[in-house]
Amino acid sequence: MSEDSALFDKGLPIRREVLGADYVDASMAKADDFMMSFQRATTAIAWGWAWGDPTLDRKTRSLINLAMLTALNRAPEIKLHVKGALNNGVTVEEIKATLLHATAYCGIPAGLDAFKAAHEVLVKEGALK
Repeated sequence: MSEDSALFDKGLPIRREVLGADYVDASMAKADDFMMSFQRATTAIAWGWAWGDPTLDRKTRSLINLAMLTALNRAPEIKLHVKGALNNGVTVEEIKATLLHATAYCGIPAGLDAFKAAHEVLVKEGALK
């Protein structure tokens, strides 16, 4: 077994637990040969290697992801990782504090986009009324 295959095998269950099995399985199922290269790379690198490192817990990783995605202004990924953060036990207050902290360093426009994306998911998931 190659290192890439081992990391993929390590990362797939982590990815499924954090992002939800339905989402991950659908992403894998609809991937053609071209997109499967990305699916394998992201599962091995992000989920097997990075998330699979036991040094940081999943809750901490979720908060870091939300801050980095705010900095990168990646609203679709923020939505995905807000749901993952909830799955990892992150509270609404912790999400809000992380986004406010990121706003201070990344700027109001990036923060606004992050808050809008997070709010949409938090309402949809029933975490906000």
